[in-house]
Amino acid sequence: MLFSTQVVFVKMSLQLCISNIQYIFATVLAWIGVRCPQVHRASPLTSTGKVNLVKVLQNNISQPATTPSSVNYHFTRQCNYKCGFCFHTAKTSFVLPIEEAKRGLQLLKQSGLEKINFSGGEPFLQDRGDFLGKLVQYCKQDLHLPSVSIVSNGSMIREKWFQKYGQYLDILAISCDSFDEDTNQTIGRAQGRKSHLDNLFKVREWCRDYKVAFKINSVINTFNVDEDMRENITELNPVRWKVFQCLLIDGENAGDNSLREAESFVISDQQFQDFLERHSTISCLVPESNKKMRDSYLILDEYMRFLDCRAGRKDPSKSILDVGVEEAIQFSGFDEKMFLKRGGKYVWSKADMRLEW
Repeated sequence: MLFSTQVVFVKMSLQLCISNIQYIFATVLAWIGVRCPQVHRASPLTSTGKVNLVKVLQNNISQPATTPSSVNYHFTRQCNYKCGFCFHTAKTSFVLPIEEAKRGLQLLKQSGLEKINFSGGEPFLQDRGDFLGKLVQYCKQDLHLPSVSIVSNGSMIREKWFQKYGQYLDILAISCDSFDEDTNQTIGRAQGRKSHLDNLFKVREWCRDYKVAFKINSVINTFNVDEDMRENITELNPVRWKVFQCLLIDGENAGDNSLREAESFVISDQQFQDFLERHSTISCLVPESNKKMRDSYLILDEYMRFLDCRAGRKDPSKSILDVGVEEAIQFSGFDEKMFLKRGGKYVWSKADMRLEW
């Protein structure tokens, strides 16, 4: 009985000793900035305790902190179009006060931001584009970002916006999925019977007049997959033509709680490849399949939370305004290798593009 008691006592002493060492080790790691699971001095060491610490070291050594060099800030979800495949729908009407948005952008800049892309929703809806214009000006004039860009449907843009803010904008991307007005109506890329294509060509001219690089984004889906866009894209001559394969996101355009039902818009990988081959002579074409899209973007929502799309839905982090960029970005699901593979890093400052205006 005495021997058994001594064995138990020795075992408990060893466990306490090892637990204390683990606590000290974890404290040192935390002091030098390495994240690890919380360890309590009084808690007994589990059978996996040592392995977990090894994994902590491996993860922190092999996975350096993500730098948010290029971020897409969807500051609003509101939109005047009703595209059937939309993957960032009007689930809230919230927009941050502009000073809070600027504070978040400054935090991103301090963490290594080089390119900011403003999107929505439709970003020109808020204050008739003035809210957006002030953010664009702040990013270029105060933060000195190499690249400031916008993705818009083009319907709310007026020439006076270019006159006031055009000098601060590097790239303006207009979403256009078809050069047939009836197809745009079917997709939902329209407001009433207004011509989406008239706006597209008008904005293209303003970009040339006010020295803003012009880009086109197209979502390839059931209704435009057989279209030949070569002639029109050549005429518009964008610096980049981003061609996306229609993507399903649970809670946005698929599933019970979604505002859109995009299943009827989805095309196969082969259909997407056939479209790309048909347009292979277009040198500015940048294709993005579902695989490339899902994890290769750093997306901030209207609350400035990073959105993790790895599970086929948008799982938000805490806001960078509350916990900072370094902590929030760990829950972004961002795949930097895929970001580079899809051509996410390119000449994105108009000063470096050597364009003939």
